[in-house]
Amino acid sequence: MTVGTESGTGTGTGIWLVRAQAELLGAALQTPLDAVIYRPWQDAVQSQQRQFADAYRRHAQWIIVGATGIAVRFLDGLIADKHSDPAVVVLDEAGRFAISLLAGHEGGANTLAYRVAALIGAVPVITTATETVKPLVIGIGCRKDVAHARISAAVMQALGSRSLDLVREIATIDLKQHEPGLLAFCAAHDLPLRVIARETVAARGWVTVPSAWVSQQIGVDGVCEPCALIASPRGKLIVPKTTRDGVAVAIVEDSWSAV
Repeated sequence: MTVGTESGTGTGTGIWLVRAQAELLGAALQTPLDAVIYRPWQDAVQSQQRQFADAYRRHAQWIIVGATGIAVRFLDGLIADKHSDPAVVVLDEAGRFAISLLAGHEGGANTLAYRVAALIGAVPVITTATETVKPLVIGIGCRKDVAHARISAAVMQALGSRSLDLVREIATIDLKQHEPGLLAFCAAHDLPLRVIARETVAARGWVTVPSAWVSQQIGVDGVCEPCALIASPRGKLIVPKTTRDGVAVAIVEDSWSAV
């Protein structure tokens, strides 16, 4: 798809497939993100860099499926201001990493990276200082349809005297990523939700006290502890699993930080 040069703030999401081999990833993201897919190899006249420059301002956010180096070359000469540039996330063709490259905080690329990662089982890569200096990751497991208020109360109980402002992200298992109460809690506190695949949780273990109920219901020994530890692999479990009203919470602190 080729479009004319546009200025101003665009709308919606564009998915730029550098190669045809990325079609499956594009298809997996298109519907849930209500995105437009671009297949630049179909244009035999213009270079991909020229095509991307023409389309750059068409959308508010972009997912470039390809190498980071290619994305950097595409963006050369296009970047204007962090408050007006489209958000750009780079996704490798293997679907392993969703990298927030441009307009991470202000433009929403960080949020988009987490969303893309949750959809395909990738790892979100965030480098903006506002997020990365926060040392805590909270793992949460919960019963079905647990209310926002109950999740909030369980988290605050686990945090104790620690501030919620020190929390970088919430981590949970993929089976819980659509829980309304969990999503409402994350939205209320502007916290990204890191989604860990059930297979990854089962393979890693890392549960201090296995739960027979969780094992029977979803086939793993626990959720909150392994999810938090997987999300922060250099971290230390500083608050083991605590439970309250159908919500299980664990807290991991990055080893390079101190609360």
